[in-house]
Amino acid sequence: MKRTSVVTLFIALFLTQSYGAWAGVLDDSLKLVRNACGGISNKMQNLKTKAGINTALTAVGTATGAVALGTGIAKAKTDKTYEELLAEIADDLAYFDKMAATQKAEDIDVIPEIHPEDIADVLAEMSVQATELEQKQAELERLEKKSKTLGNVRTGTMAGTAVTDTAGAIIAATNRVNTDLMDDINACIESVRNLSRVAIQVEMDGSADKQEIAKARNIVENCGAWEGVDLSKINKRATGAAISAGVGGATAMAGTVTSALANSNSVRENDTDEGKQKEKNLNLASNILAGGATAASVTATVFNATQIAAIKKAASVADNCEGALQ
Repeated sequence: MKRTSVVTLFIALFLTQSYGAWAGVLDDSLKLVRNACGGISNKMQNLKTKAGINTALTAVGTATGAVALGTGIAKAKTDKTYEELLAEIADDLAYFDKMAATQKAEDIDVIPEIHPEDIADVLAEMSVQATELEQKQAELERLEKKSKTLGNVRTGTMAGTAVTDTAGAIIAATNRVNTDLMDDINACIESVRNLSRVAIQVEMDGSADKQEIAKARNIVENCGAWEGVDLSKINKRATGAAISAGVGGATAMAGTVTSALANSNSVRENDTDEGKQKEKNLNLASNILAGGATAASVTATVFNATQIAAIKKAASVADNCEGALQ
């Protein structure tokens, strides 16, 4: 509609241009600019608001992804300590099994050479070792619970990243200068160009006072700034944010599933060599995916932040333009 109005006015101008006729045309040109350029500021504000929301979302995704990665690393250290302690306990149990076998042995030849006077010392040592074994077993249970808790935290925070990044990807994909807004801006530019020509002619034939001419010049200066705005930057950054957030969301979702599986009882309680290796592989994969999701979230946040800067520049032009039209 705005583009049609511009064309119609151009035809009218062509038919009515004559000495002294420009004064009325100036009013019509001003009305056209107000119609073409008004309302763009609100639309730019909507873009800025959505970009701000998206920046916050992907920033949250970055934070939860970082927590997931940090928790996964802490879990790996806990699991390593658990394995080392488990090996110590196995050695201790082997020692007690050996002592028990010695006490039950019927053949004196298999009894280690222990002198009667050393029996008290041996029993005291066994008592100390039994106490230490109990402490180690208690610590083993604590480490197991800690590992389980860390695994749950990693899964939960990774799920948070998946949700926020996916939402961010959806918002970024739609937070663009669409065809309608582009048509409005182009119509505004065309109407300002026309006003500029009219203002020059009016000043030449003296058919308007200086105040009207100054008003027209101010509008041309502020609204004409649209020609220097690169709107493609807004869309390029929207595309970058959508892709990065999409990658972050998908990676985090895969990491959530992997982490949940690694922390499941069926995997954790499988004490075979194959089962233990599977758990290690799943935990490693979960940590790698957490790192990937975090990196993608950081990239999306950067794209969103730079998009805000581009939108602010365009919004500033829109605000100044509409301010000049008042």
